Amino acid sequence: MLPLSRISATLSVLLLMALCSFAALAQEDGQKTAASPLRLSYVAGEVSFSRYGAEDWVEARLNTPLAAGDALYVGRDSDLELQMGSRAFVRADDDTQLTLVNQTADFVQFKVTSGRVSFDLRTLPAGYSVEVDTPNAVFTIDRTGYYRVDVDGDVHFITRRGGRAIMVPAGGQAMSIHPSEEIVVKGSTVARAETYVAPELDRWDRWNYDRTDGLVDAVSERYLPSGIAGAYDLDHYGRWRVVAEYGPVWVPDAVAPGWAPYSTGRWVWDPYYQWTWIDDAPWGWAPFHYGRWVYLGGYWAWAPGPVVRHAVYAPALVAFFGVGPHVSVGIGIGGSGVGWVALSWGEPLTPWWGRPGFIGRPWWGGWGGPRVVNNVVIKRTTVVNVTNINYYNTRVSNAVVATTRERFGTGHVHDAPVRVTQTRELEHVRGALPVKPGPASLAAGARKGIRPPESVLSRPVMATRPPSESRLPWRTEAPKPETKAAPEQRYVPAPKRPSSDLPRPEFGAQTGAERPRPPLPPRYEERRREAEPAAPGSVIRDRAETVRTVPGAPRATSPESMPPRIMREAAPPRAVQQRERERITPEPRRGEVAPAGPRAAPEETRQRERVERERADLPGKPANRMYRGQDDDKRERRRSQQ
Repeated sequence: MLPLSRISATLSVLLLMALCSFAALAQEDGQKTAASPLRLSYVAGEVSFSRYGAEDWVEARLNTPLAAGDALYVGRDSDLELQMGSRAFVRADDDTQLTLVNQTADFVQFKVTSGRVSFDLRTLPAGYSVEVDTPNAVFTIDRTGYYRVDVDGDVHFITRRGGRAIMVPAGGQAMSIHPSEEIVVKGSTVARAETYVAPELDRWDRWNYDRTDGLVDAVSERYLPSGIAGAYDLDHYGRWRVVAEYGPVWVPDAVAPGWAPYSTGRWVWDPYYQWTWIDDAPWGWAPFHYGRWVYLGGYWAWAPGPVVRHAVYAPALVAFFGVGPHVSVGIGIGGSGVGWVALSWGEPLTPWWGRPGFIGRPWWGGWGGPRVVNNVVIKRTTVVNVTNINYYNTRVSNAVVATTRERFGTGHVHDAPVRVTQTRELEHVRGALPVKPGPASLAAGARKGIRPPESVLSRPVMATRPPSESRLPWRTEAPKPETKAAPEQRYVPAPKRPSSDLPRPEFGAQTGAERPRPPLPPRYEERRREAEPAAPGSVIRDRAETVRTVPGAPRATSPESMPPRIMREAAPPRAVQQRERERITPEPRRGEVAPAGPRAAPEETRQRERVERERADLPGKPANRMYRGQDDDKRERRRSQQ
């Protein structure tokens, strides 16, 4: 019989192991339910970015994952777009200052101190709410719709497409905002709210509508879990193939010779996820935060894996290594460096962020395919020794990317490359990286950007929650609270009652012209007539009728006699809008190549054919093949004969 002391010691060890396992599982569950960062998905003109602890404002970069406390400023004749998942968008334009205050799994909080911001929310999870803090009112959105906020002295809040919200003005009580309303809030200490009908769509609204319509209709969504941003970019910058071993894979177009994943971009410091990859490519979001990369027949292909119910974001899906002088040939390396390689099919990620018990443990968060270690499929219950993992992509030429420790996290990777020559001698980094971040790590070499006016930065706002605290590892002291303008006096309790039980703002007295009636919805007969060939002479006759004036007919209203707003911003008929969208080539994003015109020159045609021949050896088979059935014209003729 064992002594009592030995039994007690054994039970203590088992209890400690169980507690550690429970802590690790709790951390993994926390990662699965953590909020995916907002993606900076579009930048045009002068847009600057600031993160807590940075030395100054810098130019905003495409594909930046936003963290709580990040601020953006849009200069004149500029605009930006943030993606919240796959079907919700936040856009801002001229002279707008926008801050992400807080973000959790079911809540996001923005601060708008100047300018114009639109929230085009085509999808919003159940129980999710969006808070918008302005100088004299707080707005809470908990359902889909189109919302617009203008801050310029007074605050204007507009709802469209069935959108509803709750407003708490300064010094007042919670109020309900119904669809198709414009709320005008005046005053600061005690604000007064008035309601008017929502005005007609202007150029900004129409651009938001049209852009969202294009972004949400992405073919690539059929291969991705719901909620992943960037599917539209995959449609335009690569091709989907079906491979027997991996299923659907995506092959990027026009990458440089010798290119490898995670080789064109930079590492930045995130307050939560720590070292985070920002890729230069306009498509560089989903392939670098989800899925795995595989090398097939001379091509790199991104494999999202089997579709899972909930996508889980990662700051990068790589394995890190310590690179010494004996395994590398570098440019001014002088000592050791840091290397990394993209994870291959089913390989685990070893987290470098999070709580103790989660860091350094093999993790397959968000991966729905088989778990693979050392090219062998393992069971979910298999205990993996992290020290004995060999990563498959290290065998691929140029797949291991590296840079000096001094350059890591402070600039572009290509500015100080390190060539790895002895991949077998790489030392796998398990857990935190051996690189200390600093203020420069928050911008990673980005150029200086425009700074908002101090009057905009210091403007207080109404809010229901204080901003989340950010701790920086290079600062030993906790952040000191702000001493300006007593921000605690600007907080109001979050509304708890349903919006239907709340009072509504009074009708405003500063009324203008009555809003015109909208045109009737289009009938399909109109589209059918558009598709029919025109009768001989009908074009000439119609053109003559438009010029001829009928005697005694009432004269058309001149533009000068119409209200200025309608004259400048009235929406054209829907059919005209459709023809304009088909005719006008969309403006390319920053960093994108402008799309070719409708008619390609002979040289462009030959070049396109040459590219097609060069890519004829792509792995697998085309994935986006349509059903080979009767076309629409045959179906229409068959229906008309019935």
